[in-house]
Amino acid sequence: MRIRADKIKQLAGTRKVTRAQLAQAIERDGLKGESAKSALANWLRGRNHPRARKGDIEKLAGALGVSGKDIAKFTSEVRFHRGSPRKADLLVDLVRGKPVDEALNLLTFTTKRAAVNVKKCLAAAIADAEQNEADVTNLIVSEARIDDAPRIKRFNQKDRGRAHQILKRLTHITVSVQERA
Repeated sequence: MRIRADKIKQLAGTRKVTRAQLAQAIERDGLKGESAKSALANWLRGRNHPRARKGDIEKLAGALGVSGKDIAKFTSEVRFHRGSPRKADLLVDLVRGKPVDEALNLLTFTTKRAAVNVKKCLAAAIADAEQNEADVTNLIVSEARIDDAPRIKRFNQKDRGRAHQILKRLTHITVSVQERA
């Protein structure tokens, strides 16, 4: 679960809540004073460091007068998928911006090998949203991203004692869902 920075900025502007008040609302053990302000600034910049806990998101939502699911983005990640980023990117482009039921149907009947892991990632994000009382029928795929992972290097024997390198590419798949506005 991640924080939607754009939504927090919008709500804070309309409800006239300052950053100092938001930082005071999220204070807990290990996150007090300047570290709470620093964490809030990172979250508003889109960084997830330190990682926002469910309690932090609930406290922020309480300070803004909304529920936690309104300012949260439910994210899942599959790391080290054994396939090239270029091939997985085709599937991610297919589901980005679609409602989750339509995206699951597309991935179920797609013949590409990466569809299995993209579907697992999407299902995990949906389950995270369900746990936090989000309306599953109103979810859309807000973010779907492919990142390069380290490559596995192998060598083929060639003539006259030579060797040719083979790069086996790996991929990190990230899918986020959020409730439609």
